[in-house]
Amino acid sequence: MLTLRDGPAATEARMGWMHYELAGMDLADVRFAVSPLNELVLSLRAWRDPGRYPVHLPWLRRVEEARPSLDGDMLLALTNESMWTPDYLTPRPGSPLTRIDDELAAVAAVDDAVVAHDLDAVHPGGLPAALRGPLPAVRRRVLDALSGYWDACFAPAWPRMRAVLQADVVHRGTVISAHGAGAMFADLSPRVSFADGVVSVRLGTLNAAFRRATAGVGLTLVPTLFTRGASAPISPAEPPVIMYGARGTGTLWQAERQVADDALVAVLGRARAGLLTALERPASSTELARRLDVTTSAVNQHLRVLRDVGLLTSARAGRSVLYLRSEVGDALVGPPR
Repeated sequence: MLTLRDGPAATEARMGWMHYELAGMDLADVRFAVSPLNELVLSLRAWRDPGRYPVHLPWLRRVEEARPSLDGDMLLALTNESMWTPDYLTPRPGSPLTRIDDELAAVAAVDDAVVAHDLDAVHPGGLPAALRGPLPAVRRRVLDALSGYWDACFAPAWPRMRAVLQADVVHRGTVISAHGAGAMFADLSPRVSFADGVVSVRLGTLNAAFRRATAGVGLTLVPTLFTRGASAPISPAEPPVIMYGARGTGTLWQAERQVADDALVAVLGRARAGLLTALERPASSTELARRLDVTTSAVNQHLRVLRDVGLLTSARAGRSVLYLRSEVGDALVGPPR
């Protein structure tokens, strides 16, 4: 049941594969989902080894004052030196609209035997002190630690994180429509490939190959901000899932100054020209406001004007509206320089 979570580099000879067979190459079997709990748990990697996740250093500095009030011993016990995490804490999400409260409630209902197995799998040499003791008490402490971590460090930043994840989902759908499933899968990660209706994921430290049909259960693709490659369960008994690094993670915590062409500024004004230049990939008004360090209301006014004149398109993703340059907008901005 253990899922490979970006462990240490292995030689090619030791690498294995998970193969997912799409029923009749039916893309209706492929769905995208976003999981706040996955992001919460996987972010503990950055706590354990910040140097491996430099893009998140601004956020780690921001939440540094809150960390002493949290159950740090328990939170760090939920990872190991190979950056594995317990599978029961990173379940397959059901939709792009998954709520943290619903996921924590589902975790609370996981069978004791599964919880014990997953904790032992992460720490095969022996459980750290925080995970020892009666299992019911350990489970309560795990949930309390994660809930406190969410409230103190994640809830304020989640709208920004969610906007990047949802923008990635919209982008993948656009790639499928324009170029087909093969192009979309090829762009997920160098570890992922697609041929003849089979999606293959290269696993990091396992000299074995597993095969699983997706008929009846589907394949779920989950973007995450806290992975550098792609991962999948290494057991064919597990629901088919591929977690991959989301686009736009590199600019997640940065305020941007968009430099637009002088001629474009002369036509649209500096603010609208900057927004049009920024929207080469989908983004919400909230994400754009944070990236550009301006108010959301100001961004919304400019976005509506740009959409009304045909320079932007928009699509709803859950509670957010994502904007993207139209073909006319692309032509106006011109190719990247």
